[in-house]
Amino acid sequence: MASDLTVIVLAAGGGTRMKSKTAKVLHEIGGRSMVGHVLSAVGALEPAKVVAVVGHQREQVGPHIRAVMPDAVLAVQAEQQGTGHAVRIAVEAAGTSSGTVLVVYGDTPLLEGRTLRAFAQEHHAAECAVSVLSGVVEDPFGYGRIVRNEEGDVEAIVEERDASPLQRDIREIGSGIFAFDGEFLADVLPRIGNDNAKGEYYLTDTVGLAREAGLTVGAFPIEDVIQTEGANDRVQLAHLGRELNRRIVDQWMRDGVTVMDPATTWIESDVRLAPDVVLLPNTQLLGATVVAEDAVVGPDTTLKDCEVGAGARVVRVHGELAVVAEGASVGPYSYLRPGTELGTGGKIGTFVETKNAHIGAGAKVPHLSYVGDATIGEHTNIGAGTIFANYDGTHKHHTTVGKGAKTGANNTFVAPVSIGDGAMTGGGAVVRRDVPPGNLAVSGGPQRNLERRVPRDPGPASTGDGPIGDGESAEGES
Repeated sequence: MASDLTVIVLAAGGGTRMKSKTAKVLHEIGGRSMVGHVLSAVGALEPAKVVAVVGHQREQVGPHIRAVMPDAVLAVQAEQQGTGHAVRIAVEAAGTSSGTVLVVYGDTPLLEGRTLRAFAQEHHAAECAVSVLSGVVEDPFGYGRIVRNEEGDVEAIVEERDASPLQRDIREIGSGIFAFDGEFLADVLPRIGNDNAKGEYYLTDTVGLAREAGLTVGAFPIEDVIQTEGANDRVQLAHLGRELNRRIVDQWMRDGVTVMDPATTWIESDVRLAPDVVLLPNTQLLGATVVAEDAVVGPDTTLKDCEVGAGARVVRVHGELAVVAEGASVGPYSYLRPGTELGTGGKIGTFVETKNAHIGAGAKVPHLSYVGDATIGEHTNIGAGTIFANYDGTHKHHTTVGKGAKTGANNTFVAPVSIGDGAMTGGGAVVRRDVPPGNLAVSGGPQRNLERRVPRDPGPASTGDGPIGDGESAEGES
């Protein structure tokens, strides 16, 4: 079917209830825009053509769609005159009327590719001119109702504004997701009128027109109705976001990941986890983060676009665009900024911040340090309280520490500077010049012990006007 399948994605709406400068379909949940989720579902069908209808804030929406799906055709709906009008513009842009045409909405982020595939197959097998994906809900308010005759055939879809009191009691609703015979759709679109409460061209009117022509109309209920729900405001967006996250977390647990507290664990759509990963409470895995088997992440950890190797341990850490190799440990209370790479078995310890830092296998930065724009060799130990001073007020500079080096506590490395293999630095050293391999660098002067004069106990404090000298006593009340 994919060879003659066209999918139309409606993404032209204004989304005024979002109260946002960002177009509605570009609001994110699960690490993707809403329309990004829909395009992912559509892409799973491998359709011959995808047409996205853009309108409101199209200068934002169009480039985003092209970035997600470069082959998509963009059709512009300059004035939003209803779904029938939008689909007519899309069909004109598609330049074809054969095969099956699916129509979906860009604000339904829980929609799944397998749902669309099953729907398209049912439509095709039933030889329908038009089919709608429907669902039975407890509260149908706001949705178009599926009106069936006594034989159960679909006669019409009636919008909330135009429904009679009896029709409003119907609990089967239309999702707005349609499948059409392409030739029928091209023929019927010009005949849709706008004689309704909103003066718009409703795509749902194609049902009545198909019935008038004696053609078959299908409505195929979906049990998982939330897949077809859209988000019109931020409350609905958060509701869908929670449900999406619940589904993602549940699936990873079924795939062999231990999640100690699913309620406080957030995993975005593009994250990849191996079996036997352990996620502790209050963990957020975002972007394209990848975690290998037997790694433990959390508690209280946020990683975005990070790689964590097998058996690594990452505790109370915030990281972005960082790599933690196999068997390494990070935290607690560490900040991994972009460009951090920690080698196999290495350690980034408590209250350490790193940026553009390459820390070799077995190397350690255990405590209270800043490592920026640096390369640290294998099995080197960086003393507590060390600062890699990489910025001179205008430019950033690099520091290199060789293999097997041991640096003292409270060091400052003033970049650019190099410490050779096996070198050492004394406590409190400020290193401004290169240290040759095997050398010891010290920068402070010799220790001096100065005798300190300790005053005798002056006695009770004075309440008088003048100061009290050594050995003097105050007169008056104490």
